[in-house]
Amino acid sequence: MTTSEHNKSQRRGMVGSYTRMWVQAHGALEDLLVDEHPPTAPRPLKDRLQVFQGLATFYLKYLQIFRSLEAVYDQIVHPQKRRMVRHVLDGVMGRILELKNEMVELEFSEFHYFDDVLQDLKLTPEDLEVPIPQYFVREKMRVLRDRQKMLAHVMAKGGHIEQVEQEVSVQTMCLEEAVRVLQVCERARQGRLRHRFMKEIRQAEEEGSQAKSQTPISTLDPDQAATCIQKVWRGYSQRKRTRRERLEEMIFLGMVPPEQQQQRPSVAQLKAQQVETTRRLVQEENEAEYQRALVSIKESVRAVDGPDLRETLQEQIRQWFIECRDATGKFPDFPNAEDGGSTAIFAQKTPDQVAAELAAKEEEKKRKDNINKDKKGGKDRKDQKKDKKRRSKQKKGGKEEGEEEEKGWKMPPSNFLPTVVEGNKMYKDVWQGRDETQNFLQRFDAQLVREEKRLEVEEEVRVQVDELMRQEVKNLKLAVDREKGKKKKKGKKGGKKKKKKGKKGSKKKKKKEKDLTADRTLESLYEELVLEGFLIRPLNIKLSEYIGEFSYLGTTLRQADIEPMPSLSDVRQLIALYGILPLGSQSVHQKAPLMKTLLLAGPGGVGKRMLVHALCTETGANLFNLSPRNLAGKYPGRSCLQYLLHMVFKVARQLQPSVIWIGDAEKTFYKKVPKLEKEMEPKRLKKDLVKVLKSVKPEDRVLVVGTSRRPFDADLKPFCKVYRKIILIPRPDYASRLVLWRELLCGGGARLTPNLDLSSLAKVTDGYTQGHILQAVRQVLTPRRLAQQTTRPLTAEEFIPPLARQDPVYKEEEEAFKMWYGRTPLGKKRARAAKAIEEEGESGKDKDKRGTGRKTGKEEKSKKNNK
Repeated sequence: MTTSEHNKSQRRGMVGSYTRMWVQAHGALEDLLVDEHPPTAPRPLKDRLQVFQGLATFYLKYLQIFRSLEAVYDQIVHPQKRRMVRHVLDGVMGRILELKNEMVELEFSEFHYFDDVLQDLKLTPEDLEVPIPQYFVREKMRVLRDRQKMLAHVMAKGGHIEQVEQEVSVQTMCLEEAVRVLQVCERARQGRLRHRFMKEIRQAEEEGSQAKSQTPISTLDPDQAATCIQKVWRGYSQRKRTRRERLEEMIFLGMVPPEQQQQRPSVAQLKAQQVETTRRLVQEENEAEYQRALVSIKESVRAVDGPDLRETLQEQIRQWFIECRDATGKFPDFPNAEDGGSTAIFAQKTPDQVAAELAAKEEEKKRKDNINKDKKGGKDRKDQKKDKKRRSKQKKGGKEEGEEEEKGWKMPPSNFLPTVVEGNKMYKDVWQGRDETQNFLQRFDAQLVREEKRLEVEEEVRVQVDELMRQEVKNLKLAVDREKGKKKKKGKKGGKKKKKKGKKGSKKKKKKEKDLTADRTLESLYEELVLEGFLIRPLNIKLSEYIGEFSYLGTTLRQADIEPMPSLSDVRQLIALYGILPLGSQSVHQKAPLMKTLLLAGPGGVGKRMLVHALCTETGANLFNLSPRNLAGKYPGRSCLQYLLHMVFKVARQLQPSVIWIGDAEKTFYKKVPKLEKEMEPKRLKKDLVKVLKSVKPEDRVLVVGTSRRPFDADLKPFCKVYRKIILIPRPDYASRLVLWRELLCGGGARLTPNLDLSSLAKVTDGYTQGHILQAVRQVLTPRRLAQQTTRPLTAEEFIPPLARQDPVYKEEEEAFKMWYGRTPLGKKRARAAKAIEEEGESGKDKDKRGTGRKTGKEEKSKKNNK
């Protein structure tokens, strides 16, 4: 088999595998849509646990479909199939966000635990990870590169790079100083070398003197010497083999990490990566060919089918004129372009329907005339209206009472289910039974393109024909019906009045929304924000680098009425759901529950700033820094601050997606500003930030992210009004610390041997954050210590001194964060719900006693009043 045939067979296998994955995803989606839209309307559910399990199963199933569709969209080559997959993918993403919002409103908590549902669906905790679509960044790679070049150019123009070079560059010195420095270094080297030689000579002399002082060993019999050597060698070899077997067993059980496996990918992995890159290149080629075909096929359809479409439309419209003339005796009015033009005609093309509509219009006119005549006797009419209102209220009251009887939870309407249903229907109609055996290269389907472009050409021709037929109807009316169009003049006057009113309303709106930078270009605003340090370059950090393990005790603790601390895996999922998915997709952001702000609260070192940079990296977003420390001394005064905020949000909207980061967010809402920070004016943004956030619309992919290590220093009410979505990030638990130690040590070049007890190290570092552990690893793993690993393996004791120099997160600080979160709106709702559940349980037990107590209390009050 030649190399070309081998590559073809590989491509055929890859096409088949992703096609099967696509088919399986739509099969699962169809089963899920049947559960979403049952044939009979379900009754309201009263059991909260049952509701949560239903939502959780939907959430996990949609997550599986999302994962498979994302892989299909990333690797499938057919351009038309990719568009359909993208349509369904956006709908599934939005549906996941809706289900997450429903679970939050049901449980009054941002963190949820699905242990029972995972067991029922036979899934692992890894299936809970929210996949991040790669097209968020890959499809706009050119734009991101141009933006990086522009940012680097502006920074170089402002002298930022020169400052860095000045800091790194060596100071110049004269020749004499340079010679003196070289002499000192050379003398020191010779002194160290001489010391080593003298040490070796001294050790040799000591060994010689010891050998002379010792008595000579008596010679042994050769058989005895052989047995002695055999004993020593057999013991050594057996101990070595036992250690090796024990290590293999512990590695197999997962109790000990394997020895340092070079992080080089295998041959199969390299081959798979190469195939993926080639498929992405084929995607670009097929997409370019498809774009060219869209233009060429449309021109050919316009040239070939355009005249025939024009003639058939004109004949149909003229036939409609004749039928209406025969039915009503007059030529009908041609619909305006706003009403749909000729499309409205063909929606009601029978003359009987036209006559019925005309009769209905005449009846409406008569009713209006009667109402105008009876204005003088308006009292009767008013009474009749009042009676109607009362009847309607009574009817509504009866319905409300009936609804109150059937209390419970119902699935609210969805904004994304129609798109999912539409995409599934398109798949069934177009692609499910389509034969693609001949299309080995997976190029575009010309027949589908021709059908789409025929519809577009038909719309264009229809607009042209409508203009001609309007003029033809006017001429027919003037020639046959002899109408002069007096009514049209009245309509024109009325239309003029309406236009004037509309202009007034538009003027008012324009007055409200002032553009403070109307005379400036976007490039100048961008340059000013970069030079002032408000638009910064985000670090290249992916969300997967935020290391954390799944919490295996969450469900059991909640069943015991103990609120567990969330794990770092849960935090990673929330960042993906609340930040990355809405910012990455425009269609998802418009229809999903609107989220303008997000607060990351937690002790120092838990990775809040890292998550902000990961948000920007995964979505290709711009990063603006509006922290109080960065604002100090810049744009003084209220008007200048408003101008700055206007600039920031204008550039953020124009270059969306954008993330506006406010570090130390609690300082903006200080209860009392400390004396040392009064000059910094940390509360400058408090009033204007609320006003600017109101201007953010669902179309604007702009997210304000605040980070806070001391949120309890802020005034709670205004703080929670701005940051309505709060994610509390805790210190890592034992499982997360164990994974964190392993990953950081391997990333730093350490060799994991049995001498390095990671389990004990993770247990000892309880209370330390990721920042503390990272700092300790960097202090220990110096280049010199890494070179000594072969002779002196790493031990856990070496990491204790650098950790002891740092202060951990104590229980008092952790309890302070819990108490503060309990006073937030969501924390209060959860506390109230817990109290209500407890009261319901108590009332179920002591129902009779409470009922008798209430009656006796009422009787005593009535007796007192009678006396």
